[in-house]
Amino acid sequence: MKKHLSKIFFAFAAVFAVLLISDVSNAQPRKARGRAYTKADVDNVIKRVETRADNFKKEFDEALDKSRLDGSDREDELNSYAKDLEKQTDELRREFDRRDLWIENKEEVRRCLATATKLDVAMRNRKLGRDVETTWAALRYELNTLAKVYNLPVVGSSAYPNS
Repeated sequence: MKKHLSKIFFAFAAVFAVLLISDVSNAQPRKARGRAYTKADVDNVIKRVETRADNFKKEFDEALDKSRLDGSDREDELNSYAKDLEKQTDELRREFDRRDLWIENKEEVRRCLATATKLDVAMRNRKLGRDVETTWAALRYELNTLAKVYNLPVVGSSAYPNS
């Protein structure tokens, strides 16, 4: 009888432990899909995007000046994309600061990602040097973080026109 009660006790203890663990895991904040971002979280990502877009524009222009595209219409077009991205990130910042809800900036983010996709094509097709490629990789990472936050396709997606 004592063995029988012991088995029942351990069975109940095991069931209770499983229920307790599942309840605690449900209380933990989710870091993956469905994560609730605060305005401060999104603000930090936008700050990084702005800073990296400014750095990229400068380095990209210098790299193009050293490339065989220097002085060409294509150089002007690519520099225009970089300037557009930098202006769009500034516009994103202004609109983000102006609005109460960060999700209201989805269209500004979409414009940034579409322009970044044009630059991504150029960066994949050309060797412009390690510095600008490293800067682009960091900027693209932050833009893709924004895409994730706003549930949009990442840079380079076919959802954005690339030319």
